[in-house]
Amino acid sequence: MRFSLFLRAMVLTASLSSAALAQTEHVNPWSPVNVAPLPPISSLSDGVWLKGDLHLHSRHSKDSSNNSEAKIIGFAESVGMDYLAITDHDNHVQGDVAHNTWTDTEFKSNSVLLLYGAEWTTTRGHGNAFSARPYDHQRLYDVRDQRDIVIGAVKKELGIHLSANHPSGKDHFGFSYDMVDSIEVWNSAVWSKNANAIMIWDDMLSSGRKLTGRGGSDSHHGTPDTPEQATKNTYQRQANYVGTPTTWVYAKERTLQAVVDALTNGRVAVSANPYAPRVEFYADLDQDGKMDMMMGDDAKATGKPATFRIQLTGNTVPGAQYTLHVVKDGNPFKTLQATGGKTTMAEFTDTPQELGRTYYRVEVEGPPTAYPQVPGSTALNGNMVGLSNPIYFNFDPNF
Repeated sequence: MRFSLFLRAMVLTASLSSAALAQTEHVNPWSPVNVAPLPPISSLSDGVWLKGDLHLHSRHSKDSSNNSEAKIIGFAESVGMDYLAITDHDNHVQGDVAHNTWTDTEFKSNSVLLLYGAEWTTTRGHGNAFSARPYDHQRLYDVRDQRDIVIGAVKKELGIHLSANHPSGKDHFGFSYDMVDSIEVWNSAVWSKNANAIMIWDDMLSSGRKLTGRGGSDSHHGTPDTPEQATKNTYQRQANYVGTPTTWVYAKERTLQAVVDALTNGRVAVSANPYAPRVEFYADLDQDGKMDMMMGDDAKATGKPATFRIQLTGNTVPGAQYTLHVVKDGNPFKTLQATGGKTTMAEFTDTPQELGRTYYRVEVEGPPTAYPQVPGSTALNGNMVGLSNPIYFNFDPNF
């Protein structure tokens, strides 16, 4: 009798629970919503394109050879670079880059802006720190093996731009991408080895993280002064050196802070070398024939079509065909063709979704542009000419 009553009670409880579940509809608190008013888009004409290299090693890195800061900077000046970040391994000087790379008497230039930075070299991977002014890098080095939350707090206090280096492979970036501002999507002249980095970038973008994609030659070896100073790595100087690849930033002015700001804001393109054409990417939101935003910019989608313009600026080969690959939300979206000449351009139209995030970015293939000062680099680039950063819609700036 008691067992029968127990069974009836269990059945009644189960029925009530099922009814309660049926009446309760789950609401995902993280579902896409209309983003708050976004910051206004900066001027598309009040700025200057500056080119540089964001990953370089001088003699203050123990795995470098024949590569003094004077050689690096002198070479950069000779090929028309506007800025550089000499990012020596901090672990080679126990974190004290301030009294090594930065205080080297050769750390100076009359024409090239020199960022303060270093390669943050840790057990869990490598990252580059960039700053417009000297900062206490020792603090960042000291917390290299701590929890991400501790590292992120120190990074914020220092006020630096932290970037994930070569995110896949032997020295992959093993930290949270929530604490970095950019990611090295093109490392060295060897374009083919960056496929996994591009995949990681698209994963981060698709999940709402507005991370700038940048390049860096990661060059370590210079030209020896005498034949006796040559090493087993000297050959690399002819294939991978300053500017392979080159990172372009659209800065508000020609200052160190403007370079860092542009890098953080994503108004950035990467080209195979300093002489290769720069990929520019714009969008016309109201179909009036005037571009309203460029790569790195974020706007609210209106539910109406937008016209996108891809433009190659600089040395294109007259009459040559360039293939423009458009990526939307991490997936191949459209392939366009453009002919080299005075105006190398293509346009397409699409409607970003009104609710939820959308992004577009561009990769360009075509004939390589010669880089006589680093002659072996073009073979390693393959047909890769350059890439843009994304144009964003409905990305929450407070994400």
